[in-house]
Amino acid sequence: MVLKGAYCLCIYIAVDAEIDVGALGRIRFPRGRYIYVGSAMNGLEARVRRHRNTSRGIYRAIHWHIDYLLKEPEVSIESIYIQETDRREECVIASAISELGKPVKGFGCSDCRCFSHLFMVEEFTFLTKMGLETWRHLSPPIM
Repeated sequence: MVLKGAYCLCIYIAVDAEIDVGALGRIRFPRGRYIYVGSAMNGLEARVRRHRNTSRGIYRAIHWHIDYLLKEPEVSIESIYIQETDRREECVIASAISELGKPVKGFGCSDCRCFSHLFMVEEFTFLTKMGLETWRHLSPPIM
């Protein structure tokens, strides 16, 4: 059975960085914690694995805004939270996180009307209070 749903990548940027993010141009990312909200309606595990592999330098193709960020050596995924669902919930989750974090304008939301799907936050633990679960079923990276 293929898992479907929304996910939150909990990202740490170790140093202040300026990164070219495709059509968004060069964006300044202050050092800190960020949450990226995405959806995977055709395979949650495969999408999460792809992001992990991009972050580790194993997968190098650039398709989405998040790929530009994850490929940088000073950027790492600290944890991943998911919400299994057959409905597209990423915009609902992004809206809730926007109340607690600082959005990066236009990031990850070119296919919806949201202001952003990437937010700088103080911490990640509030995601469980929002009903998301820690993703514990990650298979090893594909080499």
